[in-house]
Amino acid sequence: MMTQRLTTLALAAALGLATGTGVADAKTTVSFLHKWPEPENMVYFNAAVKAFEEANPDIDIKMEAVADEPYKDKIRVLMASGQVPDIYFSWSGEFGKKFARGGRAYDITDHVYNSDWKNTFPEAALQPFKFEGRLYGIPINVDAKFMLYNTETFKKHGVEVPKTFDDLLAVCAKLKDAGVVPINFGNQFPWAASHYIGEMLAKLVPNDVRVGDYALTRADNELYTDPGYVEALKAFQQLNDEGCFNRGSNALTHPIARGSFLAGRGAMIYMQMVEFGRIGGSPIDKSGWNFFTLPTFADGRGDPGIITGAPDGFMVSAETKHIDEVIRFLKFLTTPEQAREYVNITGMTSSVKGAVTAENADERVLQGLKFLDAASGLALWLDTDMDARSTEVLLAGSQAILNGTETPEQVMEKVRKTALAVKKEREKN
Repeated sequence: MMTQRLTTLALAAALGLATGTGVADAKTTVSFLHKWPEPENMVYFNAAVKAFEEANPDIDIKMEAVADEPYKDKIRVLMASGQVPDIYFSWSGEFGKKFARGGRAYDITDHVYNSDWKNTFPEAALQPFKFEGRLYGIPINVDAKFMLYNTETFKKHGVEVPKTFDDLLAVCAKLKDAGVVPINFGNQFPWAASHYIGEMLAKLVPNDVRVGDYALTRADNELYTDPGYVEALKAFQQLNDEGCFNRGSNALTHPIARGSFLAGRGAMIYMQMVEFGRIGGSPIDKSGWNFFTLPTFADGRGDPGIITGAPDGFMVSAETKHIDEVIRFLKFLTTPEQAREYVNITGMTSSVKGAVTAENADERVLQGLKFLDAASGLALWLDTDMDARSTEVLLAGSQAILNGTETPEQVMEKVRKTALAVKKEREKN
């Protein structure tokens, strides 16, 4: 009987080896979700996954990609259902911190800082993925926001790069009087407004106050009471009311506004460095363009040297059963060779040291990175740095301000009440 059983097991094992379904060559499947489904980006990710799987035949990467706006809903549903991918995209700041705070993200501190992997990134790119001193994310890129301008238009109308917010208003007035749209702006999806408001807040509100408010750690009677918040919303309102923006900005998407600027129908646009790659061959590329950081405020109590920007990256499910394979894949994606390919194919600015060079990036991208290096700090994307519910109120408020249906004071009072409610819920938990 024993002999017959051993023979049966041996036969089963042999069949398994022959058909490729046995234990000997079983693969570990790692689920991977990101937010770059665009064809040009998928060219990179498909090639990277294929190369990794060929070098690691014991691992199968199951990749899914969902676009920027739908991604926020997708990851929320996955978190609620407990079906968290082994590796998932995350913005830095509060967006990622809530996963760490809720126990949904794996603490990868030792994997990074107890190895040479830590030398792959500048510390400034890792810091926004930390929560309570521990690291929960790996940055894949870093980006920043700049005001681009048509150099030919500026020269034709005798305007210079503004150094202060008042200078910017004066430039807008002169361009508007000449029949030129000063700033192309599309706020149908109000993250666009959040980038203006976020940097204005960073320059008008003392840094420790702002950080404490975003983290909901300040006292209830102090939370979001600094006058700089209303001042920032009033400055944003002023840009609209004094005709700096094109009409109907709430009805336009950012890509439509960008298209108008690239076609030469407008003097300026607030745009991310990662978008610089879209300029080549456009009318604005032929007429000439350059960029500057959003101007400072004469009476600002925040940090005048800060600029809006942040790293994007990947987090790991706290429930993953394949941490070794996950770390192996993330290390592969952030090797210098893969990072350079990432820049070459997608045009994005990799967070890996030395990946962006004169050989694979426009000189103005390199100039933008120098601005980043020289900045005193980063004001992370506001829609991912504040708690989600307060952010929703502020973003809706930005549209209401543009429509003239709410005042800055009314918007901030709603933000404050929402933030207090979220704070109390956190304290209960």
